[in-house]
Amino acid sequence: MKKLSLSKKEKKNLTRILIALGLFLVVFILDKILVLGDVFSGNFGWIFPFCLYLIIYLIIGYDVIWRAIRNICHGRVFDENFLMCVATLGAFGLAIYRGATGQHIEGFDEACAVLLFYQIGEFFQVYATGKSRRTISELMDIRPDYANLIKDGSIVVVDPSEIKAGDIILVRPGEKVPLDGVVTKGTTTLDTKALTGESLPQEVSINSNIISGSVNISSQIEMRVTKEFYNSTVSKILDLVESASDKKSKAENFITKFSKYYTPIVVILALLIAIIPSIITSDWSTWIYRALSFLVVSCPCALVISVPLTFFAGIGTASKYNILIKGSNYLEKLNQANIFVFDKTGTLTKGNFVITKIIPEDKKDEILHLAAIAEHNSDHPIAKAITSKYTKNIDNDYTLTNIAGLGIVANKGKDSIYCGNEKLMKKYNIPYVKEADLGTVVYVARNQEFIGSFLIEDEIKNEAKETIAELKALDCKTIMLTGDNDAIAKNVASKLSLSDYKSSLLPQDKVSELENMLKAKGKKDVLCFVGDGINDAPALIRSDIGIAMGGLGSDAAIEASDIVLMKDDLKSISIAKRIAKKTMRIVSQNIIVSIAVKIAILILSVFGITNMWFSVFGDVGVAVLAILNAMRVNSKY
Repeated sequence: MKKLSLSKKEKKNLTRILIALGLFLVVFILDKILVLGDVFSGNFGWIFPFCLYLIIYLIIGYDVIWRAIRNICHGRVFDENFLMCVATLGAFGLAIYRGATGQHIEGFDEACAVLLFYQIGEFFQVYATGKSRRTISELMDIRPDYANLIKDGSIVVVDPSEIKAGDIILVRPGEKVPLDGVVTKGTTTLDTKALTGESLPQEVSINSNIISGSVNISSQIEMRVTKEFYNSTVSKILDLVESASDKKSKAENFITKFSKYYTPIVVILALLIAIIPSIITSDWSTWIYRALSFLVVSCPCALVISVPLTFFAGIGTASKYNILIKGSNYLEKLNQANIFVFDKTGTLTKGNFVITKIIPEDKKDEILHLAAIAEHNSDHPIAKAITSKYTKNIDNDYTLTNIAGLGIVANKGKDSIYCGNEKLMKKYNIPYVKEADLGTVVYVARNQEFIGSFLIEDEIKNEAKETIAELKALDCKTIMLTGDNDAIAKNVASKLSLSDYKSSLLPQDKVSELENMLKAKGKKDVLCFVGDGINDAPALIRSDIGIAMGGLGSDAAIEASDIVLMKDDLKSISIAKRIAKKTMRIVSQNIIVSIAVKIAILILSVFGITNMWFSVFGDVGVAVLAILNAMRVNSKY
């Protein structure tokens, strides 16, 4: 069995609750057996049970009384502390009145029970919140404490915020990488598990880009800082996590407004219940007792505590799976999301393009040589596939002209090389031989003469089919946007069983297509765009929910998206969807059950059918059940 993890403050509070509970049970049992009010005869026999219960009351409720007084002094009168104090002190006063007038003493035990169970509910709430907070704190542990600045040949330990872009810093084995940068000296292995959830270490060497928050495992390295701390990856992630609770869901905003007006109304109703029937019947004792019971059960603890706690637990659980959600409003929206639009390259596919076929084979070296000249200066995945395949020397004195959506033209004097798709060949009226195989076909020509072509293919991610199937099982529509031709897009869509796809899209066309989808969707539909976070910032911003995959190295991803999947794994989408669905289900359960039970006991208490013990259950009992229910969000997914 897993050991209960408690903070020092939580342990102290639990000890206080257990002591008060033990004393209460002893006094309560003795009271029922011996009737403590009758131990001493006369009109002052009530003083003995009063003193015993008062000790328990002060042990368990001193902080509630103090918070009520402090809040009243600050102008915040109507809250749960005020209701608890009025109800319990009123019960004490009523018990004293009954004892002094020779009636059966009733109220001391109930007043103590109200505060005792209220504190138990508070303990569960603090523990549940702390558990979610600790999950997030594990992520927050990526914050670097210092940086080793190399200055004038010596090493100075400084705060990371003091480092400027261009400075050289030293990172020793076991230290956190404090800022984003490029390795300038040494080779090492980095642990990126805290950032991406990836257990396999990452090998880096000179000219490798590394991001802050990683841990240096094996060797000492020097690196040139490329971003100052406020703009670094680790800083952006920390800001995102810290501000997650600021963006509230509709349910949380409703509860905040509800409690603002609800509490004063129930206090007024309690006064009316105590005064009007008492004037009519002259039975002040009975109606004051019913009014106090009404106050106890009317406390909105179950709603005020459990709803924000459930969302907080949802965000905390998501962070455990390396999913950063910027606020509970996005968690609420994700539950409603029923249209998922995916970018293809790097999202549904691995993005590691490889050349699988060269036509004609006898011109292989010439075709690769010409293509490498045209593509050697590009960072595009297709260009990297070409340059990695051709390992010989490349002429780099050509003037390269990139033609958006078509390809590249390389010129040197009268020599021209054309490397691109069919549209490029057509634009320059170059006769070419069309390649029928599925994949990305790159055509190569020189001085208006067609030389050949090669086929480049991108692997579908292993988890893509499973993720799409799970989303479809949740009645979600799945759509792919790609710049590839229709044949390639149709092939990928067929393999993944996508609902629809749009092909042959230029970069600007993707946003236009997304705009059309947003206009066409129904009022209750919620559209998610899932991209790799590098070139998809406009689409991420424009969609109802922007989800950036593996976007840790991209400023655009963290700033433009609403949800960041720190690990480049499509399964995180379905996990996030399941977390959102369970979170909202629990929120609905807590709201419906809490209100239903409270209304029932409120009516029964007014008519005297239930006593204050039922009111205790109606308030604190339901709150504890709601909190325990909220903790179910922290399960495995």
